[in-house]
Amino acid sequence: MHVHAGIAGGVDAMAWGGFMTPAFSDDRGAPTAIRMRVGVQLRRHRLARRLSREDAGWHIRASESKISRMELGRVPFKERDVADLLMLYGVEGDERHALLELVRQANAPAWWQSLSDVIPPWSLSYLGLEQAATMIRTYDLHFVPSLLQTPDYTRALLELSDGSSPAQLSRRVSLCQGRQRVLHGKNPAVLWAAVDEAALRRQLGGPGVMRGQLEALAEASRSPNIRLHIASFQADALATAGLPFAILRFAEPELPDMVYAEQPTGAVYLDRPLDIEQYALAMERACATAVPPSRAEALIRRFLNS
Repeated sequence: MHVHAGIAGGVDAMAWGGFMTPAFSDDRGAPTAIRMRVGVQLRRHRLARRLSREDAGWHIRASESKISRMELGRVPFKERDVADLLMLYGVEGDERHALLELVRQANAPAWWQSLSDVIPPWSLSYLGLEQAATMIRTYDLHFVPSLLQTPDYTRALLELSDGSSPAQLSRRVSLCQGRQRVLHGKNPAVLWAAVDEAALRRQLGGPGVMRGQLEALAEASRSPNIRLHIASFQADALATAGLPFAILRFAEPELPDMVYAEQPTGAVYLDRPLDIEQYALAMERACATAVPPSRAEALIRRFLNS
């Protein structure tokens, strides 16, 4: 969601673009991540029994598509449905008990529920997916990526494009800062961010706000899990114009990548391989024409001193 207007060691790490993506981690407290873990286990047990999604759906009086959504962690679980599926799959004892306990954890409110009044309805699913991701690629031509924004920058951006009250603005700033926990903790996500030089030179909120934001970006660029690509004025334009998007990757290989593309009054969620390929190609082109991460801090320091 852009601001405009897992158990560690559970699976082998996967390489993507030179990084190793960590396994699921519970330290972010994201119910979506827990649902994904349960969903993957349900799928593995179903396949081990050589049952189709239709077979599983019939057993719990549900559709094949609901079984698919459950296995992807896209919908909340009813504990009775999971218990019935585990019985069908022959899962007993400690493993059954552990999975049902995870279901109860997954049904607990997420940290952002207390801020639900300032979250666009189309972004609620994305918040959970973002906190569950092990790699996030973001592209935004116009603004500093949300996951790298300072509180003052976020507030200035919201004041520019939003008619919220001061109290609502503060809650939306808190939401943006809360999302950034995905980049910290025991198993932080890897972030690739493509940014245009114009976004770093635009005096959003005034010189003091931008200086603080650029200092924060320079510090972030030194983090081992952050790769910042800056398209300078001397380089070719970023490869894809238009609205921002994010590509999410998850630790479990059974889970497909996800694209989130935000629009002024909504968003689309895409997981078809062809769609993922097109967005990933756009991201790669943008990064290929940008200043590489190894030079990002030096470029930002130059902006600060200009």
